[in-house]
This record gives sequence, C-alpha cells and structure tokens, in this order.
Amino acid sequence: MYTITPVTQSLTWNEQVESLGGHPLQKWGWGELKSAHNWSATRLTVTIDDELVALAQVLHRSLPAPFKSLSHVPRGPVFAASLDAAGRTAATDAIVAWVKKNVGGVGITIETDLDAVDSVAVTGAKPSPNPILYPTTLILDTRLPADELLGACSKSTRYDIRKGAKNNLDIRRVVTDEELEQVLRTYRENAARAGFAIHSDGYYRDIHHLLGEDSFIAACFADGEVASFVWLARSGQTWFELYASANDTGRRLRANAPVKWFAIQAAKEAGAPRYDMNGLLNDGISEFKRSFSKHENQLQPSVDVAFSFLHGAWNTLLPSAKAVLRKLRR
Repeated sequence: MYTITPVTQSLTWNEQVESLGGHPLQKWGWGELKSAHNWSATRLTVTIDDELVALAQVLHRSLPAPFKSLSHVPRGPVFAASLDAAGRTAATDAIVAWVKKNVGGVGITIETDLDAVDSVAVTGAKPSPNPILYPTTLILDTRLPADELLGACSKSTRYDIRKGAKNNLDIRRVVTDEELEQVLRTYRENAARAGFAIHSDGYYRDIHHLLGEDSFIAACFADGEVASFVWLARSGQTWFELYASANDTGRRLRANAPVKWFAIQAAKEAGAPRYDMNGLLNDGISEFKRSFSKHENQLQPSVDVAFSFLHGAWNTLLPSAKAVLRKLRR
C-alpha cells in the first residue's frame, strides 16, 4: 500500500528529488516560481514501507467558475529506479487519487520525463489535446567525450563553435543582476524583431532568483553587453533549456552555437548526464537545435485524467481562453 505525504520543507524536497534523479521542473524553486505567477504547488512523496519510491511536484491553476482548478505535473512523477512499469503506474495512480480528493478541479495533466519505451499506464488517462511540454526533444548524453559530442554536430555548427574558440569570444556564466538585465534587454529586442510573445521582466527575474543555483545562464558578451545567451534550469541529472536569444551583434558573431556549446560543456563538467533542448518542432529554432546531433528523443506523451465532466469543456475552451487572457494582459 502506497503512502502519500505532502512535503513542506524546501531542503528536504530538493534532496529527495536529487536522490531519485529528478528533473529541474520538479525542484522546489520551479514550484515557487509558478506560485508567484498564478499557480500554487503541492509536493508529494510516495513511500511503501517507509521507502521513497516516487514523488511529484503538482502545480495547480485556479480557473473561472465552475471549473475551479486544473493541476499539472511537469516532467514528473519522478520514480525510483527499482520501480517497474506496474509500480510506476500504481504510484502515479496514488498521486492522482490524492490530488482528486484533496484539490479537485476539472482534472490533471501529467507530462513525465520517461522515454516513450518506459511504460506507465495511468488509469483513466487520455492523450492531452493541449500539451504544455513537447514529447519530441533532443537530449544529449554529456557522458560522451567532447570530441564525440562535437562530431555529432552539423558541419556549420562545428565551424561556428571552433571559430568562436579561435576568435576568443567572451562566453561565460551570467552572475550579476546587471548582467541579467542585459539578458532581458537582448530577449526583448529579439522578441520585438521576431514578433513572438514573452513574459514580463519580473517573471524572468523571479526565475533567476527563485531557482538560485538551479538557474544557469551562459552568455556571449561583446563590448561589455550580452549579445547572445542560453538559459537553463538544472538538476544533478538534467540541464533543461528554457530560453535562448541573440541580438544583431550576436547573430553577426555567430555566437549562438558557441554559447550553447559552452553550456553543454558546463553540464558535462558538473556531472549532469542529460542536456535537454526542450522540445523540437518544425521551425528554425528547432532546426538549430537539431544541428547538435543526428538523433531525436521521444518522451512519453502528455496525458490528462479528468476529475469532472467539465474537463472536456475546459479543453475545448482552452485555446479561446488563452486568447482572451492575452488580450486582458495588454
């Protein structure tokens, strides 16, 4: 019989996430970030005979009446290696049952960090029509020798990385608040140029400060200003790309590939075996990501478990609801 226990201490939680090799989106800081921006977080451990076998940070978003709320497990639950497919399913079912009883709402979306071949059949789950995280991604095995990782890159990407090293580009970790503001200016400039929506500056500042050491930004500096950057959330197991951008200077210097290579090498030096580029689509950004390897990774697809007959109505309304919320924020 599985026992579900809420955890309220950040140090305890992070130690447990790391002990099971969990994803950075399951660490305490990510829950604090989302809690500062319209969500709340519940951290649950799953034990059997006092042995920790799984855990999940569950995020909850309040919805307009009569929907109440929607729950989300980003890149979780996290499972002990000892659990087989039946054990993973049972542990997830126990988490879902706890959330349904104690939180309620219309349902829960589960997006695990498991490979597609690692089965977990959540009872009552259906494929999610509105996934938040994409199952097709590129995960580099940073345990491989650097020469092998570089050899897997496309010819043009290898050229840019080597040229960056030859030209002694100033690439380093962002450490000061002043440098963070430069990152945000670069991101705003590129968003305005390319026409894509971004969060407020306050949201990104919260990421950096609430994640603490789990936030890692690598940047190329030109004349003392950030020209290109890649921003990651990290755990001991996985470094996970959140954002990347470059201004005109960064593009002229072809700094994007050297900056990403710097981050990959930093993950390798830190002993993290996985560098996850966070989703592949059919766009230019994804083509650039694909230039770092000849393979793709397929994770378990997003699934929904409905708690209420209103869940289907909410999924139908969600695209329209997002459009309305965007207009209200302007």
